[in-house]
Amino acid sequence: MGKLVTEMLKGTLEGIVLAVLGGRPAYGYEITAWLRDQGFSDIAEGTVYALLVRIEQRGLVDVRKVPSEKGPPRKVYSLNAQGQAYLEEFWRTWSFLAERLEQLREEGPQT
Repeated sequence: MGKLVTEMLKGTLEGIVLAVLGGRPAYGYEITAWLRDQGFSDIAEGTVYALLVRIEQRGLVDVRKVPSEKGPPRKVYSLNAQGQAYLEEFWRTWSFLAERLEQLREEGPQT
């Protein structure tokens, strides 16, 4: 990934992770692996874990510990009602921005 993609991703990664969790509960490494499978190869596990801590502290996800075959129990995150509401707002905002950017690209600045 280029520097520009990395910078743009910083502003949207929270919404992307919440969207992943909206589909199914997951633990940090699963989310990181999914992102890498989608082409976000430069995403560091630590970035995802730090984001998960932040969204947990903000009450957007529920967490349960699941025994692991290797090491300590895993924290499995699932989207809760507050997180779902936040995700819906994220998608509304994303749509607004995408429409305006596309309009700017197609038509140029309107004065």
